Amino acid sequence: MEIFQTIWADLTTENEVLTTLIGIPFVFLEGFISMLLFTTLLNVKANKNQKILYVVIASIFSIFSSMILSNPFNTFANMVVVFLSILLIFKTNILKAFICLFFPTIIAALVETVIGNLYPLIFGINYCSAFNIPFHRIFATSTVYFIMFLIYLLVKYLKLNISKLQILDRKRKILLILNIIFGIILICMQLYIITFYVSNLPFFIAILSIISLFLYFSISLYTTFTSSKLETTYISLEEAQLYNKTLEILQDNTRAFRHDFTNILLGMTGYMDNNDMEGLKKYHSQLLDDIKQVNNLTTLSPTLVNNPAIYNILASKYHKADNLGIKINLEVFLDLNDLHMKIYEFTRILGILMDNAIEATSECEDKIINVSIRKNNRKHMQLLQIENTYKDKEIDTEKIYEKGYSTKKGNTGLGLWEVRQILKKNNNLNLYTSKDETYFSQQLEIYY
Repeated sequence: MEIFQTIWADLTTENEVLTTLIGIPFVFLEGFISMLLFTTLLNVKANKNQKILYVVIASIFSIFSSMILSNPFNTFANMVVVFLSILLIFKTNILKAFICLFFPTIIAALVETVIGNLYPLIFGINYCSAFNIPFHRIFATSTVYFIMFLIYLLVKYLKLNISKLQILDRKRKILLILNIIFGIILICMQLYIITFYVSNLPFFIAILSIISLFLYFSISLYTTFTSSKLETTYISLEEAQLYNKTLEILQDNTRAFRHDFTNILLGMTGYMDNNDMEGLKKYHSQLLDDIKQVNNLTTLSPTLVNNPAIYNILASKYHKADNLGIKINLEVFLDLNDLHMKIYEFTRILGILMDNAIEATSECEDKIINVSIRKNNRKHMQLLQIENTYKDKEIDTEKIYEKGYSTKKGNTGLGLWEVRQILKKNNNLNLYTSKDETYFSQQLEIYY
């Protein structure tokens, strides 16, 4: 009986060493529940080894930082390590890593604030003092993590997640990251104030303060995503307009072809009746040109060109070329949402190369541009090839990449120079430039 009394006495009196030892398993539990929350909320794909590695690294650093650093510096140090761990272990982007850090932090802050203010009412003991008593440390911490686990189950049951971060442009991503950074700093400061001055703060003031912060950043996130969705909708409408224009041209060509079908057959019959095979071949070649144009318009559809940004570039350049009497032969044999480079950079390169090709081809008698997007599985690379007829056979294929170089008056000469800057930032990209008597060719190679 005395043993139980001794154990109970040890558990209900202040014992810094014992509470520190008891807190170690809870650090691992916190890391595990936080990981469950952010992987579910942000739909982060991870295997078992990645999850274990994250929990171990984040928890061990948290234990050591609490030994050598005082509050709130150890908290900030832990956040830096958690952020880097998420970034490197789960292979997320910077924005996603910040949001993964933000949500579990603010959820824990809310739960702990509520419990911290209720604790004196229930047990008649200050929440900070309770953390030095083993029994209360076990009870309070278990309660916090139990509630967080229930929140995780609710999130999982309702299938709540933020998985559309790709709709944000670069500017909005930067603003959102800065918003989250300042939000985390404010939350940490608020927790510090509440922790040390909880006895002097009215309960509703502490709760109102944390909830206000949570609502502010939630509304900020919602506004950011909503404005991005509106922008995406606007882009989709532009895409639809371009596609409608393509369909109108396709319909006109098909109707004209159908209307002239009888005349086409009569023309072919005339050559065959006179046994004029050379004339028939020439006639057939001209007919194939018209058929190719219809086939190209069929290729230029959101179904085959299945990335909106790339579709907009190709459609706008196609219609620009069409107005200049330039024929574009387009081939797409690749899922454009599976490119092994940033879509933003790919569209910049595509737009610059297409503009250059249209400009060069517009001077020629034979106005032809061939565009091919395909995959080379044997060499593990994806290819964008643009070749066009050109007039200046003496063009220097090296000098064209120099800053300010241009063959046209009034041009900035920055296009291909900008392309080279993008290539320098990516070690899996190469641009091969070549020319022959008929075509000037640019081949973008994307290795994977």
